[in-house]
Amino acid sequence: MKKYTKFMASAVAALAIFVTTNANAQTASEPTNPSRQKLGIGLNVGVPTQDGFSFAIGGDLRYQVDIDRQLSIPITAGYTNLKVKDEWGGGSVGYIPAKAGLKYFFSPSGAGAYALAEAGAAFGTNEGSKTSFVYSPAVGYAWDNGLDLGVKYEGLSRDGMNNGYVGLRLAYGFKL
Repeated sequence: MKKYTKFMASAVAALAIFVTTNANAQTASEPTNPSRQKLGIGLNVGVPTQDGFSFAIGGDLRYQVDIDRQLSIPITAGYTNLKVKDEWGGGSVGYIPAKAGLKYFFSPSGAGAYALAEAGAAFGTNEGSKTSFVYSPAVGYAWDNGLDLGVKYEGLSRDGMNNGYVGLRLAYGFKL
């Protein structure tokens, strides 16, 4: 787990460096449009990182406000279900993630490849479940037509215990 924590800290630091470097590099000839807003709907599927689970599936809504063409603030909420393997008792564990973060496009056009980092709370939906800290680094590609495909890790942490999944997010975004 220590290697994973170091990897996450490095990824967040790298994203911060990209954001600050490119924010300073923007020239006066590049117009910004801070009022662009989008609403997206996504499907998430993945493979859990803990042995007792077989797959993860969920959906989300993402509201995104563009600060400029390359930097956005996404606010995401949805539902995720982790299927428990039959040999571990079957059933499933569900939670509602509510996250906010930063999305940085590597192209000045505001489309194409991006990096995303989100964090927030995951509200357990099973009886007796509690709220966990949720974090989700991702990389992806967003097309001008609204399609978005990303690879992400979504981790849950509470009371020294960690769980999560590596997955794909396929989404479609609407301009508001």
